[in-house]
Amino acid sequence: MTYSSRREKIVGGLTFLALVIAIFASYGGADSAVDESIYQVSATFGRIDGLAEEAEVRMGGVLIGQVMKADLDQNYRAVVTMGIHKDVKLPLDTSAAIQTDGLFGAKFIELEPGGEEEMMVNGSVIDMAQSSVVVEELLELIISEGKSKRAQQQDQ
Repeated sequence: MTYSSRREKIVGGLTFLALVIAIFASYGGADSAVDESIYQVSATFGRIDGLAEEAEVRMGGVLIGQVMKADLDQNYRAVVTMGIHKDVKLPLDTSAAIQTDGLFGAKFIELEPGGEEEMMVNGSVIDMAQSSVVVEELLELIISEGKSKRAQQQDQ
């Protein structure tokens, strides 16, 4: 084997190795890194219609975190994992509700702190959770109530 051929193989191998390292760093490195500025809590909801990953998590209207992921449990209920900023301490009896920003705005989770003195830690579970209200169902309910009242008034 000549010196030039050996050199080309070494340069090619090093280039391939650098490419593999770059791919690993861009894909595998981001997921494996632990974000030390947040802690994760989860809550189980009956339905989370319209709530997206990276949706805001608020307390008193102030952004304190975001939705990390949503999965189904064995009872087909939505388990939402939230990343909360480390400097925000949540009491153990905190409750969660899915809200809409305006009538047709984006969905977000609003947390309401309780009075418990002990605080949540990474992996804690919020026991009290209010599911998403579907605007279409709410409008149907209002319309049907209005029709019912009108029918009652006409019968009198």
